[in-house]
Amino acid sequence: MDNLLTIQRAQSAPPCSVVIFGASGDLARRKLIPALYNLVACGQGMMPAKSAVLGFARREMARDDFRKTTREWTEKFSRLKVEEACWSTFADGLDYLSGLDRPDGFTKLKAKLEAIEKARGIPPNRVYYLAIPPDAITDSVKRLAEAGLIAPPTAPNFTRVVVEKPIGHDLQSALEINRALVKYLDESQIFRIDHYLGKETVQNLLVLRFSNHIFEQLWGSRNVDHVQITVAEAEGVGTRAMFYDHAGALRDIVQNHILQVLALLAMEPPVSLHAEAISESKLNVLRALRPITPDQARANTVRARYVAGTDAEGKPRPGYLDEEGIDKNSRTETFVALKTYIDNWRWSGVPFYMRTGKRMPRRASAIYVQFKDVPQILFNRDLVVPANALTIRIQPDEGFSFDVMTKRPGLDLVLQPVRMNLSYETAFGDGASPDGYERLLLDVMDGDHTLFPSAMFVEKSWEFVQGILDSWNDGARVPIGEYKAGTWGPPEAEQLIRSAGRVWHEP
Repeated sequence: MDNLLTIQRAQSAPPCSVVIFGASGDLARRKLIPALYNLVACGQGMMPAKSAVLGFARREMARDDFRKTTREWTEKFSRLKVEEACWSTFADGLDYLSGLDRPDGFTKLKAKLEAIEKARGIPPNRVYYLAIPPDAITDSVKRLAEAGLIAPPTAPNFTRVVVEKPIGHDLQSALEINRALVKYLDESQIFRIDHYLGKETVQNLLVLRFSNHIFEQLWGSRNVDHVQITVAEAEGVGTRAMFYDHAGALRDIVQNHILQVLALLAMEPPVSLHAEAISESKLNVLRALRPITPDQARANTVRARYVAGTDAEGKPRPGYLDEEGIDKNSRTETFVALKTYIDNWRWSGVPFYMRTGKRMPRRASAIYVQFKDVPQILFNRDLVVPANALTIRIQPDEGFSFDVMTKRPGLDLVLQPVRMNLSYETAFGDGASPDGYERLLLDVMDGDHTLFPSAMFVEKSWEFVQGILDSWNDGARVPIGEYKAGTWGPPEAEQLIRSAGRVWHEP
């Protein structure tokens, strides 16, 4: 392809040791180990040479057993086929240590890392990935510090700590975790990860908006009627019942994924591509996000949970309260729909609709930007001419499309909507998009904070969500509705958007 414009990565990071806390857990199995293998398997030196990966968990496991099980995980979950030569290189740097929950566990961790670094001839650059519950974060960072495993930010070798979402369970707990992190770490050493920001389409929001003059000129209340953000999941709670029943859709998806996407979509142009500049532009969106007060909650929020129904293949699926591991008296929502506004100059008066749910017809995440209707003159005098719309597909068919009106060929004047479509798979080839964790893990090794939420962003997002949670504490104010598994949500969600003469766009 001609006219490629490339912004190269900064010089590759030096070799490091990646320590995965909770290495026997679901996140490590499905995402982290396959992502790290893929960085080696790319064959482009993406993973710093001689780097090591150390699993750190509670259960006892021999190193050879860990290598065997990680290969099984990678063969099952990696987007790339496991090649023997690549696996041999990767496995050579794999090791395991138990004792995460023991008093002497972190002392042994220090000795283990020093032995690995000496054997592999690499400096003490360390990445600690905390794939553990939020309530264990503070204690783990404290014990790292007490064991002398955190180097100062001015040291020649780096220490970086990756914190998985959700950061906290509410605003108060998020504030406490952030305070604990900065007690032992410099902000430059903290990477709050949200894998959604590693998705190609989410990253492409910056490029789409700020390298295409046509879209930036249209972006705002002068031309946009409304915006929809949908994150739909076809599966139920699966193996996450214990976590999910204490979180729910609002905490699990809206507080991080959806608000991150909203910020990238609605932000003002940053002054540069530096992480600090992008972070400030995103943060300003949340500063302008209109809170949903208790007296507005019923008119602007919907919560519901799925009941028994069928999936897209016609297979029966149980209701949420019948799922294994779910409390029969649970009040947790599996679906949320919201309507809010961004009270700034660009977006004043434009409603933003957000929804997410489990057991919906299919897995799909998308942004739908509908432009204003054509004036009722000329073609729109006697006909209803559909408005132009931009759809940005985040998953699974990554890409975007633009709906325009055109004349159908023939002697009569017949108008027909046409979709101009870009599919990443068609345009760039199958397998072109790396998994979000691959990009983000590489950014951690490079020390690049661009795609990682700041402490203030996390706190502002919890402020918005906390207002809704407080409104929901009175169950009579916003009762929990129901929707059948395999549908797009409860009737209350339809009413939320139809009351303004609009309809949900199916992603």
